Amino acid sequence: MIGPPIVGEPVKSKILLIGQAPGIKEGDLKRPFAWTAGKNMFKWFDSIGLSERKFRNNVYMSAVCRCYPGKNIKGTGDRVPSESEIKKCSKWLDDEISFLKPKLIIPVGKLAISQFINFNKLNDVVGKKIIYKKNSNEIEIVSLPHPSGLSTWYKKDPGKTLLIEALKIIKKNENWKLILNK
Repeated sequence: MIGPPIVGEPVKSKILLIGQAPGIKEGDLKRPFAWTAGKNMFKWFDSIGLSERKFRNNVYMSAVCRCYPGKNIKGTGDRVPSESEIKKCSKWLDDEISFLKPKLIIPVGKLAISQFINFNKLNDVVGKKIIYKKNSNEIEIVSLPHPSGLSTWYKKDPGKTLLIEALKIIKKNENWKLILNK
């Protein structure tokens, strides 16, 4: 993997957004979801009342892996981190969850979702609220598809409708409402 490690601002939040790994532009810009995927994702959050600036200031942003994994073999996108890379980085995410004790986790994309939920297709998890138990803490998981420019899943049904349902669930979350009212 290619450094530097990229993480969001150190925000004490009850909402944790988790991506797969930073893209190639995020290293230069020094913040997660800073390029095409971020532009798409922040449009989603803006549609439920939270601008990018307000989101970054109030939601802790993390990733399964902290460094850019490099291009995939085809050169058409980023490489998915390997199991050993995920395992090496897992301590960071585990520590963040233990420290923050989030009430809402928003995993973005299949790799991030798979850290919490065993599933086959995005249709099985996007648009649903799933309760995840970590020690004595119950956490709402609301999964989102990856907002990559290469992905078409969220642009056509059923993905489009399921994305809208997921955003509605997030908007109803009490911790989301607290940020909206700040």
